[in-house]
Formats: sequence, C-alpha cells, structure tokens
Amino acid sequence: MVIDSYAKINLTLNLRSKNNKGLHEIQSYFCLIDLADKIKLKKIKSKKDKVIFKGPFAKFVNKSNNSIINLLKLLRRLKLISSYYSVIVKKNIPVFGGLGGGTGNAAFTLKYLFKEKISKSLFSRVEDKIGTDFKLFFYKQGFLSNLKSIMDLKKKQKMFFLLIQPNIKCSTKEIYSLVRYHSKKKGMKKNKINPKIKFISFLSKSTNELQFIVENKYPIIKELLMNIKNEKGCYFSRITGSGSVCYGIFDNRINAKKALNNLKIKYPKFWSRVAKTV
Repeated sequence: MVIDSYAKINLTLNLRSKNNKGLHEIQSYFCLIDLADKIKLKKIKSKKDKVIFKGPFAKFVNKSNNSIINLLKLLRRLKLISSYYSVIVKKNIPVFGGLGGGTGNAAFTLKYLFKEKISKSLFSRVEDKIGTDFKLFFYKQGFLSNLKSIMDLKKKQKMFFLLIQPNIKCSTKEIYSLVRYHSKKKGMKKNKINPKIKFISFLSKSTNELQFIVENKYPIIKELLMNIKNEKGCYFSRITGSGSVCYGIFDNRINAKKALNNLKIKYPKFWSRVAKTV
C-alpha cells in the first residue's frame, strides 16, 4: 500500500500571544497541495518497526526520532496496535521549509491505520506527541482559528503554486523565539472566500507575520519573494509557516511553469516545483 502524504501551505499566518502551554496561538488560512511524500506500509513478523527514508530529503530526517516512529510507539503503548511495520518513506517534501512534511507523515499514516475513524481522545494524544499542526492534514482547505479549532472551507478553490526553497533550513523554534509582535484575534471572513477572485484578493492583502523575521535573518528570502512576485501571472508571493519555502500563487499552471523555468536559470541550485491544491 502506498500512502500519499501531502504538504500544506499557510496562505496567511497571524500571531497571537502565548497560551498556557507556552505556545504562540496562531490563525491561518491553509490548504493541502499535491506535493507529497510516498509512504509504503506493511506489517512484518518482527519485534521492531523498520522505518527507512529515501528520496531527495531523506538525509535531513532524524532516523531514530521522527514522527512515524513516535506515532507507532504511541499507538503500541496505548495498545491500539500490536503489529510491527515496515515503513519506507520517499521524502519529496523539503524538510525545515514550513510545509509540514513530517507531521503530515504521521497524520496520513494514522488515517490509513484507522480508516479515518479516529476518536477525539486518540487524536488529542497524537497531536500532543506529534505537533500542533497535526490537525491541518485532516482538511483540504480550512481556517485555523486557534491551535484547537479549524473551520472547513466548504468551497474548495483551485490554486496553482510555484514553490522554491533556497539552501536554508529554518528552525521553527528559533524563528518563533524572535517574535516580538502579537496581533488581535480575527474571525473567518466568510464574505471574503467566494468567489475565487475575491478570496485571492483577500489573501494578497493579508500576511504571514513570521515573514518579516525570516527575511531579516535570511535576506535571500526577501529577494526570492520579490522575483517570484514579478513573474507574469503571479497574484502574490509569501513564505509558508516559518519558512524557508517561498511560494507564489499564479493564475494558471502555464504561467507557473514559465516562472519556474525563468527562476531556475537565476537560482539553479535551489529546489523548485509547481504544485496545485489537492
């Protein structure tokens, strides 16, 4: 069985003050995109899981402490599974880029193992172990109103992305440690998400409030975002999460591919890809 483990994009990101667990509350419109890690999963007759990472980003994964190993250990400790597994993950999603690849691996593995029938108590236990963005991978498009609540976007908009990651690995912990600004709580703008052109206009006027911090630390990010924005058909450019993947939303796939080819010439050593919403 091969599981598609999709990446996520933060379309917006607003920072609020810390909660009682010491974590920054955030609000974010987000979506899943068709860039995916590939997970092969099967039961084995063994007393130990065999988890192997392959692909272009495998070398950046901690082989002994990662989301899949932690998930399987937790499920076994809770006596929800008894089998051991061979897991082969082809890492197509950049690591330390803000795309949530590792968290997504755990989310899509859990969905497969339990056929998406996951109790609230189990969901909470896994989320505490894996990370606060775990719940995002159960929605194709949504609005994270706080770390505990997501509103599903009923109308799914089709969007095309150009993704580029410079040779930078952003530490989420480090970027959040530099936060000095908190915005006020905002509600979901239901009158701003349909039709698509209204949603794009709303997103383009919004921000990722971590971006200023990342740009100050890594000036190449600011340069790259400007060059993406200047390409034909690009509505706006932004970072996702705490970076370092930069993206632009384009009016169609053709213009996104043309922009990809143009920027590959300028940045031949940077990872890049065209993607669309799932």
